[in-house]
Amino acid sequence: MTSDEKKEEALQMTVKSDLEKAIAAEQAAMGTYAMFAESTDDPAAKQMFQQMQQDALRHIQMLNGRLNYLCEHNPMYNQSGGQNLQGQQPGIPNRDEPKIIHTDKRQ
Repeated sequence: MTSDEKKEEALQMTVKSDLEKAIAAEQAAMGTYAMFAESTDDPAAKQMFQQMQQDALRHIQMLNGRLNYLCEHNPMYNQSGGQNLQGQQPGIPNRDEPKIIHTDKRQ
């Protein structure tokens, strides 16, 4: 392996790690926004936090898409028999994907 190949491999490992960190951060933010939306009686604030929660979900989906692409199209990662990082066959929805939880205090 040449030094350029080693640099490329290290860079790709960093990209993978960065994507995983970004996904974890967005998942944490999504949970925080859900708690904030649940804890307020202010309709405008509730709507804002719910929109932010939706935005975080969209970010997670984009990041997961890029991470899956990286793993599927890179021989260094593509040793799992065609499965993505969540252990699923490509094209099959991930059942563990974060879900938006809508709450309504009015009862």
